[in-house]
Amino acid sequence: MRKVQNKFILLALIPACVGFQPPARAQQTSYPKQSSLPNPYRLVEYWPTLPSSMNGGHWGELIRADIDPKGNIWVFHRCFNTEPAGYATCVGRTEPPILEFDPSGELLASFGSGMFAFPHGFTVDRQGNIWTSDANKDETVLGKSAKDANGVVRGHQVFKMNSSGKILMTLGKEGVAGNGPDTFDQPSGVAIAPNGDIFVTDGHGKNDRVVKFSKDGKFIKSWGRHGSGPGEFDQPHDISIGGSQGRVYVADRSNSRVQIFDQDGNFIAAWKQFGRPSAVYVSSNDVLYVSDSQSNSTVNPGYLRGITVGSAKDGSLIAFIPDPDLAQADVNRISGASGIVADAKGTIYAADVGPHRLRKYVKIK
Repeated sequence: MRKVQNKFILLALIPACVGFQPPARAQQTSYPKQSSLPNPYRLVEYWPTLPSSMNGGHWGELIRADIDPKGNIWVFHRCFNTEPAGYATCVGRTEPPILEFDPSGELLASFGSGMFAFPHGFTVDRQGNIWTSDANKDETVLGKSAKDANGVVRGHQVFKMNSSGKILMTLGKEGVAGNGPDTFDQPSGVAIAPNGDIFVTDGHGKNDRVVKFSKDGKFIKSWGRHGSGPGEFDQPHDISIGGSQGRVYVADRSNSRVQIFDQDGNFIAAWKQFGRPSAVYVSSNDVLYVSDSQSNSTVNPGYLRGITVGSAKDGSLIAFIPDPDLAQADVNRISGASGIVADAKGTIYAADVGPHRLRKYVKIK
């Protein structure tokens, strides 16, 4: 009799078990894959054109791009270095890592020679000031000395410059890694709020945090630690502030998600439908642009490398631009954009680390 009762109990539980799905899996599969999204963008070929006097007209590693209030495009690159993808530096090189182009692609200005070891974070604020981060990497990672010709170890700093390259502010200590209010460990991204507050993703080292400063460089607070829970990070690689609500969007790359906060660091949401983000940009009209340069069949499987466009309000997906090197995703450790920005018309600029190029996409009307 007991066996019969157990049989009925088991049969009663089967429908509930069949219908059960873990919440995390249900959340991940509730959004369309990028391949089902339209691609209403056209690549502008041969833009921009580098002068032949600069590395023979050939790019090295590009890490970031942004647009100033005049509509000019700024590029942050690793001094035309190409070895190997994701590890090139400016150590021992003399080329200027900061370049300015007009909308037609003509080079207007260049500066920053000798300032950086490992160019990484980059943004242009509303006043046209240039903000950069020098992430640096130690000798173990680089496979070479991180010291320049004068024996100086650079890196672990954030710089504010005017559009002529004059340094206006420095955060962090040169060559010193730390997790205090005045030190960084390989800062990876910079974003400036409308009121001038400064936000830094301290993300290529061990800190896994966001650090907030006032507009005059005074430490306000930091949040985050290593982990995968809400408000925790694993290599926060980029940061953007914007949209109608002024939220903070962080590319939490190794957790394969975009995390959203208010400007006090309060957690709002975590979105995995944008892939494994290397770069993130939010426009004033609440469009979110996210670049995935690492997903493949073994890293974040089920998602494609490329640029995903969606809503910064609710995370709904709008469009997808496949990585031009998508067929080689399982071969290349990294490809596609590590930096992304869009103008008011929706024109997208993508800075590619591994493929050494700057892409420009215009919307097809």
